[in-house]
Amino acid sequence: MNDKVFADTLYWVAVLNPKDQWHRQAVETRKLLGEIKIVTTETILIEVLNYFSEYGSLARKSAVDAVRTIMIDEEVEYLPHKSETFSDALGFYEKRLDKGYSLTDCVSMLTMKNLGLQEILTHDNHFEQEGFTILL
Repeated sequence: MNDKVFADTLYWVAVLNPKDQWHRQAVETRKLLGEIKIVTTETILIEVLNYFSEYGSLARKSAVDAVRTIMIDEEVEYLPHKSETFSDALGFYEKRLDKGYSLTDCVSMLTMKNLGLQEILTHDNHFEQEGFTILL
């Protein structure tokens, strides 16, 4: 196992929402990983905020607070967008028109490839299609 693991939107939503079907498994998996750096991107955090946008002001405030914490957490490597992030992901998306990948998946997959990461905290089988190991 690498000393870093990528965290997808599904992971963050599960951790932040105790009613989520993946909550317990996400929390337990994180404990099992021990002292490891979690890598995530600005795109993922945008999706997290989008997810909670329809849950009312209390949930939105909690999501904002959680995202701000994630961005400065020493156990998390938060990667903001670079100028080429969108165009690189768009090209990757275009090369996989036969897949059901979201643009966020494409950003994540490229980030993981660029960092040499193999494991991802998600249950999204799209990552398996690209040869990554899903941990949830």
